[in-house]
Amino acid sequence: MEAFIQQLINGLSVGSVYALIALGYTMVYGIIKLINFAHGDIYMIGAFVSYFIFLSLEWNIFVTLALTMLVTAFLGVFIEKVAYKPLRNSPRITALITAIAMSYLLQNIMIYVVGPEARSFPQLIQNDTYTLGNISINQMEILLLGTSLVLMVLLQLVVQKTKMGKAMRAVSIDSKAAQLMGINPNTIISFTFLLGSALAGAGGLLVGMYYNTIDPTMGATPGLKAFVAAVFGGIGVIPGAMVGGLLIGIIEVMISAYGNSMIRDAVVYLILILILLVRPSGLLGKSNKEKV
Repeated sequence: MEAFIQQLINGLSVGSVYALIALGYTMVYGIIKLINFAHGDIYMIGAFVSYFIFLSLEWNIFVTLALTMLVTAFLGVFIEKVAYKPLRNSPRITALITAIAMSYLLQNIMIYVVGPEARSFPQLIQNDTYTLGNISINQMEILLLGTSLVLMVLLQLVVQKTKMGKAMRAVSIDSKAAQLMGINPNTIISFTFLLGSALAGAGGLLVGMYYNTIDPTMGATPGLKAFVAAVFGGIGVIPGAMVGGLLIGIIEVMISAYGNSMIRDAVVYLILILILLVRPSGLLGKSNKEKV
């Protein structure tokens, strides 16, 4: 039982990062019905931004986190303005292809700028370990879980309790009707990219600290898994992205611990196929409810 609880803690740690990235997918889809496949690469850039901020300025983790989120937030808005906004009225397949192209563009730009090799991430905190019987948890896991949960709760408060959040939900339901009520859809879409990209940047910093290594291709697989998590939980539904991310992380870790680690990625993609076959709206998705 203790071994199971230990693996559950590990799964929640990994899953909390998937949840942070999945939130960006689900918010953008909820507003403009676009799968932003460049989102995983924004997470990767967040890891490198935090890496260079800390090495250059040696600020503490919280200042580094705030600056990383700020940089990736504005990067997300810039990408939306340059790559997606001109295609707003184009067929969805056009925007989807553009998102895939943007992903590879960001990845290759980073390979050119920082080089293809992996880098060792600096240790930003003292990583002490606490034990209770045979169960152990270190400060990095506490920080990963705590920061992720706080950010997810703050996002939910923004969406549910603020005027901008109400406007996001209105645009999600009916963009034209929201515009008639005085809401500017362009502002809301940019704000959505800003929030989602900030969370992805935070995820990049946390993963860099957790695994102690970063590289320009690190966003590809977690980005796809976060997309699976968003679909699993119900894409377009914020609580669904949280639940989906945490469940995918737990499933991955449990398969590695009690099954075969070689097939853990295959199982995640199998989940995507099964959820689309059995319940396309996801665990928490409802076809006739608001999306955000």
